Amino acid sequence: MKQEIVNVVFRKWPNGDVIALFPEIPAGTRGLSCLSYEHIGQHGATDYDNVVSATRPSTMEELTPLNTELQRIGYLTRLCWQRTPQMRANYKTALTKIRGD
Repeated sequence: MKQEIVNVVFRKWPNGDVIALFPEIPAGTRGLSCLSYEHIGQHGATDYDNVVSATRPSTMEELTPLNTELQRIGYLTRLCWQRTPQMRANYKTALTKIRGD
C-alpha cells in the first residue's frame, strides 16, 4: 500500500519543545483543530493559529528529531514553514469527508 505524503509545519515552544502541526488533517468534526504531534503526549488536537501565535518556526536542527520520530512511526513528511491557502482548502475537503456532508 502506497503511503501519502503529509505536509507538516514544525514549531518550537518557548520551553524548547517542538510540535508538529498537520494543517490538512482535521482533529474532530467541528473544524476547530488540526492533528498535531509532540514527543510527550504524541498525537493530539491543536488550534493551528493559537499554536503559531505562541511559538516560533523550528530550525532544521530543532525539528529533525521529531521528524525522524514521525517517519519511524510511518509518516512520509513534507516539511512546510507555514500553512498555505491550498492547505486550508485541503483541510476543508477532509473535514467535509469526515462529517459526511
